[in-house]
Amino acid sequence: MSFFRYPFTASKTVRNRALIVSVENFYPGVDLSRRSGVKKDTQRLHKILTKLGFSVQIKIDIEAEEIYEAFKAESEKTVKDCFMGIISTHGEEGVVFGADGRAVKLSEIYRYFRSPTMADKSKLFLIQACRGHGLDGGVEVETDSSSSKEEDGMSELFSIPIDTAVMYATPPGYAAFMHPTGAVLIQTLCNLLEMEGAPDLEITKLLTRLNYQVAYNFQARGEKWGGKKQMPCFVTRFTREVFPFSRTAAAEDLSSTFAATKLIDEPTRLRKSSIS
Repeated sequence: MSFFRYPFTASKTVRNRALIVSVENFYPGVDLSRRSGVKKDTQRLHKILTKLGFSVQIKIDIEAEEIYEAFKAESEKTVKDCFMGIISTHGEEGVVFGADGRAVKLSEIYRYFRSPTMADKSKLFLIQACRGHGLDGGVEVETDSSSSKEEDGMSELFSIPIDTAVMYATPPGYAAFMHPTGAVLIQTLCNLLEMEGAPDLEITKLLTRLNYQVAYNFQARGEKWGGKKQMPCFVTRFTREVFPFSRTAAAEDLSSTFAATKLIDEPTRLRKSSIS
């Protein structure tokens, strides 16, 4: 297992937290391709979330069981107002994959955050992963889906705790694009969080802007996927207005300094080339 740790060194104050799980390289023999651009997303997210008052931990190229363990541990820790979980890896409807190629059920991750510790806290998840193999041509299309897949999807939705929002890179059944410069969903979110006034938006307004920016400003290039679009979507179970990125709150949390970032035991794996 390898991870970045960004310790907060000067204050014991409880703060908002973020956990970023990024899988770029998969084990040799696993039929999942390398995801170029993951490091750019991860580094930019860390920089911006830290400025916005979050204590950030990043775990890279970990196995499925380690993904479960990481989120379960986070669900049992106290947090000031908000926890944010970001998962960037290959996926299919209802699951994402660890570096070992084993599936992680998103419904199980969400259920952890029904814990008493997180009962009155805001939770925000961002899932940068495919949810199928469909490609969006920019027009309304119908896709076939079996009743079992529909039931799995409903189970996942019902598992989302109260006061939680989940942002998906794409609707059920569709692929999400990855690029060496970073994923369009994550890079667009970072752009928004750097815009004047955007971090102070209520979360559903911010996520709606994110939907708009990706849907209308992104178009894939190249011979194979040229012209294809991506339409993110989010689910919210918030019962109140939430402002997780408020710069006012961040300024209070950042009155002290942070230790320098450190990379611990990043694994060396055989690499293959890939799309998402």
